[in-house]
Amino acid sequence: MRTTKTAVRRFLLHTQLLLERWPAAARPSGPDQVMNLIRTLGCVQIDPVAAVAGNQHLVLGARDPGYTPGYLHTLLSDHKVFEYFANAACVIPIEDYALFEPIRARLRERLAPSLQGLEGTVQHVLQRLAEEGPLPSKAFRAIDRVSGYWDRPDAPKTKDTSLALNLLLDTAAIRVVARQGNERYFQITESDLHQQAPHISEERDAYTQHQALLDKYIYAYRVVDTRDPRLGWLKWSAAERRAQISARVTDGRLIPLEIEGVGTPYYIRAEDEEMLLKMEQEEAHYEPSGPVRFLPPLDNLLWRRERIVDLFDFHYKWEIYTPESKRTYGYYAMPILHGDRLIGRMDPRLDRKTGVLTVRLLAMEEGAPPVEEWISDFREGLAFFASMHGAQSITVETTAPKTLKKQLKSL
Repeated sequence: MRTTKTAVRRFLLHTQLLLERWPAAARPSGPDQVMNLIRTLGCVQIDPVAAVAGNQHLVLGARDPGYTPGYLHTLLSDHKVFEYFANAACVIPIEDYALFEPIRARLRERLAPSLQGLEGTVQHVLQRLAEEGPLPSKAFRAIDRVSGYWDRPDAPKTKDTSLALNLLLDTAAIRVVARQGNERYFQITESDLHQQAPHISEERDAYTQHQALLDKYIYAYRVVDTRDPRLGWLKWSAAERRAQISARVTDGRLIPLEIEGVGTPYYIRAEDEEMLLKMEQEEAHYEPSGPVRFLPPLDNLLWRRERIVDLFDFHYKWEIYTPESKRTYGYYAMPILHGDRLIGRMDPRLDRKTGVLTVRLLAMEEGAPPVEEWISDFREGLAFFASMHGAQSITVETTAPKTLKKQLKSL
């Protein structure tokens, strides 16, 4: 299918629920609405870094103007979502639990020696959870320090109970069933969770399980390419990835895209062809404006950075692991989406004690539209973002270009 970059970009934003105009027409929200949002996205990545709020809350808040973190906590405690590895650690609809058996099986095999080496602590943790029900990590008193996931072998710093909990969580022997802030509560995983989707249960062969997980991946990404080492969230080689996509093109489940001005072959699901054609037909009538949204570094839209370059002409790197002296845009630079374009980024910090949202750097792209085309939407979007996260005032420290700071003084 031959198409344009703009049409594919708008299709992707539409499927990511980022093309709709708001917050001027804010809708009521609640756990049910957030559950529908997570199902539409497929999953939402979790991250504890909270320059403003955790990544999962920023993702959902960028799409639901009435969102509050309490809604997600309710879904978790009501067992409507679970936390596990998809695109890294994610919140996933509970009905998809069986889909992730290939990942659980791989981790059980890989981590079995570590569990055996910590057998006494593991059994102690499991016994307490069986007897007392959901418990946080702070409920377990450590006896030894061991080499955890991020410790050097010769410098054990991790509590033995913390490592046991992480190993049991990664192998799905236990799962997170509640959160209070970043504090997780664990319980032993119920044996009947696989019955959520009996057609892809543990008893099915590995090929069927892998295909079901690949279906889930493609649904979440919508516009896919064989270069992605995470394809299917499985450890496939480049040749295996190409073979998987080729087979789906042959049987008609995937449609190859030839995108004007883009050299990389991309693919969409056959059932999404009508929507892409609609975006193509509406392209000439589309007004490239709309609300301003601030996307966190691990937003679903940003999972494939190469795709963002191809479709948005936007280069993005999360600089959290870059030494401060070498950062260009800041520790938590959030891309700024205006209508269907990424026009810049801001690096925010929220001081919850004072209620001040400080934008350390607001940097616009060199190719951003003239300021008069987006400044009004930006003011509204930033004010709404601050209000959503409990800020009482906004301070902008540095802007690029420098002249932009004067135009924002009334914030």
